[in-house]
Amino acid sequence: MISRAELNERIREWELREDVVEKDYVIGWVLWGIGSDPRLSASWAFKGGTCLKKCYVETYRFSEDLDFTVLPGGPLRPDDAVPILKEMFTRIYEASGIDCGLRDPVVRLRPGGSSAEGRVYYRGPRNSPEFASIKLDLTSSEQVVRPTVLRPISHQYPDILPAPATVRCYSFEELFAEKLRAMGERCRPRDLYDIVNLYRRSDLLPHADLIRSVYIEKCKSKGVEVFSFDSLESSPQRAGLESEWGNMLAHQLPALPPYDDFWKELPSLFAWLEGRMAAVELPSIGFSDDVEPGWTPPPTTWVWGQGVPLESIRFAAANHLCVELGYQGSKRLIEPYSLRRTKVGYLLLYAVKAQTDELRAYRVDRIQSIKVSNKPFKPRFDVELSSVRPIGPSPTLPTE
Repeated sequence: MISRAELNERIREWELREDVVEKDYVIGWVLWGIGSDPRLSASWAFKGGTCLKKCYVETYRFSEDLDFTVLPGGPLRPDDAVPILKEMFTRIYEASGIDCGLRDPVVRLRPGGSSAEGRVYYRGPRNSPEFASIKLDLTSSEQVVRPTVLRPISHQYPDILPAPATVRCYSFEELFAEKLRAMGERCRPRDLYDIVNLYRRSDLLPHADLIRSVYIEKCKSKGVEVFSFDSLESSPQRAGLESEWGNMLAHQLPALPPYDDFWKELPSLFAWLEGRMAAVELPSIGFSDDVEPGWTPPPTTWVWGQGVPLESIRFAAANHLCVELGYQGSKRLIEPYSLRRTKVGYLLLYAVKAQTDELRAYRVDRIQSIKVSNKPFKPRFDVELSSVRPIGPSPTLPTE
């Protein structure tokens, strides 16, 4: 198990509550336990926002639940699932030192018997006197419309997950489609945040036809209408979406983006999804000759050790928020676009000064302070602060 000092380092760098970072750490080990158990790895398909963040792309939303579809024959009933979980916790303790066995896990069937809600308890590196917990949501009635895939588990902590450290997941296109369907059905802040965050990724823009076809298939399998922007705009749940924006997201994000900025993206998102708007590829901001060819930032949250919360810049860029940058004795408001490494090892932040529209490159080791503002910007260049083509090899999404 990592030390309290190592946990604190990530709390400072990621600018999140200590319980949120600790839970993210423990979730990595719980996923490892599930993925390394032959009974669960073959029959529990990971899905939802936590799956996006831990196994595909950086969303900067530190989710709190683990959602799984239980494939035919997999353990769902408490008598089947609880003994397996208890055995898994023993392996997790032996491999990591995280104690998940101080209190028995709970799994309760919901009415109808096709889904269950569970909770696993743990004591992590904070060594809190009270048990913390992770919610499990299990369903066997969900129709999986694309082949599931094994994905590596992102675990940005100094203790390395034992190989192979993979877990069975929904394919990326099914995750995106499921988020779109959930947005139409329940209109929750986390769904709006996730679908807009994904839509803003330039590496996904060519795949609208694939994502739409899976989205339609998911809606049909659930017996719900294929939602459009018009149906969302007239939804009676829209008022609650705005009022709960801060309550449901503020503790999961380094800073809370404006609700209006996300809602206003939906018309173009659905126009893209429905084939009414061609994907617009923005130009790269460009780089100096001393940049190391082929280097890109890690696809998920990282510990940079630069003395400033560099992940806050990546969060701001992904959420189209300007950053107040303290640099060599003065402060300036910037639009962050790209992070690159020079051939001699310096990190460079490429940005546009918001007040003057000037392109600038800032050496990260000379940055004195970083503050995410609530001022949105409309990108004029491609936002490149995470790896290109983060989805990686997949049987259902092509790669180049």
